Amino acid sequence: MTLERTNEYLISLLHELIKLPHETEWLEFKTNKAKPTDIGEYISALSNSAALKGKSHGYMIWGVDNYSHDIVGTVFDPFAEKIGNEELINWLIQRLSPRIYFCFYSVDYNGKSVIILEINSASNTPVKFTHTEFIRIGSYKKPLHDHPEVAKTLWRILDQTPFELQPAAELISEDEILQLLDYPAFFDLINLSLPENRNGIISRLADERLIIATAIAGKWTITNLGAILFAKKLKQFRHLERKSVRVILYQGNSRLETIKEFELNKGYASGFAGLIEFINSQLPHNEVIGTALRKNVLMYPELAVRELVANAIIHQDLTITGAAPMIEIFANRLEITNPGAPIVDVIRFLDTPPRSRNELMAAFMRRIGICEERGSGIDKVVSQTELYQLPAPLFTVIDDNTRAVLFSYKTYNEMGTHERAMACYLHCCLKYVNHESMNNASLRERFGIKDGNSAIVSRIIKQAIEDGLIRLHDPLANRKSWRYVPFWA
Repeated sequence: MTLERTNEYLISLLHELIKLPHETEWLEFKTNKAKPTDIGEYISALSNSAALKGKSHGYMIWGVDNYSHDIVGTVFDPFAEKIGNEELINWLIQRLSPRIYFCFYSVDYNGKSVIILEINSASNTPVKFTHTEFIRIGSYKKPLHDHPEVAKTLWRILDQTPFELQPAAELISEDEILQLLDYPAFFDLINLSLPENRNGIISRLADERLIIATAIAGKWTITNLGAILFAKKLKQFRHLERKSVRVILYQGNSRLETIKEFELNKGYASGFAGLIEFINSQLPHNEVIGTALRKNVLMYPELAVRELVANAIIHQDLTITGAAPMIEIFANRLEITNPGAPIVDVIRFLDTPPRSRNELMAAFMRRIGICEERGSGIDKVVSQTELYQLPAPLFTVIDDNTRAVLFSYKTYNEMGTHERAMACYLHCCLKYVNHESMNNASLRERFGIKDGNSAIVSRIIKQAIEDGLIRLHDPLANRKSWRYVPFWA
């Protein structure tokens, strides 16, 4: 979790590490030995051990004698190494779970080549390599399952430190904080006047845990929370640079032809308004003719788009490297995808109070009005799609990603059987959470079907019951009094 490393920094780091009397649980020296499977196991072991010992990083260094700590140089070149036709770095990434951030650095030290592998400490869960968790016991690499007491301690530590409070940049001066974070946007969003002096700014940022004081006077840690919400440029924080939200506009209904791309390379909080403004500017419009007025309205409800984008941001799994929320705009739909499978079943999104992986970020985003209060988001999305008489939104899990889809307007006849049944189910859920009941009349209104066509709606209800989505509330009631509830009620 670092800023871009300069050569001066790397040499200074190297000097500090070789001064240590011996290898530690989070530090390994090598000369030339670089078997790919060993490197993968060491990444797991050093990452987990760094978390166990309260270190932000683990290190593996080639070109240093293991016993004398003399700098002897190495012939190992991780950037040229291949396993078959696959590059070493990509090969390692594919076999790590979660895919934590690590980086190889090449240093020329007085004509001798030194390779420094810097590895982020584990967060939330121990790091595995090819399905096995490793740990360092002294200077030995061991499977974690062989040491249950160590595993228990590691889990306890990981549970105590959320990703948001882990360091994005360490030993940062106050001047650097003001250069890296968009602090005017922070004060604007929390509706406070900008303090007259730097101490007031720093104090408030620390109160919000966007920065944390270190043991060294005048030096600070910018937390992941501070960087991911208010970075002027996310790419200045190396492990967060791939967290930029992307918007892609396609030609037609497929991904074959891209028209335009946009990347939010700034903090989610400071950049959210601009992100939504850009998305809305790219969405198709419908022309509506009212009483003596003709106006263009967005194809999709603005509130629904805003809520789904905010949800994708706050519910993403930030520990997955190289992945970020993505908004894809097609001619017939809007897809919003975030890394990480949902914590609750997608079929229960509307009624289940959300459980965020990133509660500190979610709480701050709610506080500044970027997303709705707890539990009121998806019901608003469904309500808005009903108001616009759009097909039901679709929530799916694809591999290790969560996707929400808004569809453009379709007539009743254009909707498929499953689309109608899901619209019925979500309408039933919406009624239930609002302490109301769904009946034939309310579903007719949802689809815009005339009163004389109740038989059409009855067929939709029958299909939803057969699909196990809804059930009759009171089977003994008079047919005209039939009310329906979700299957889980």
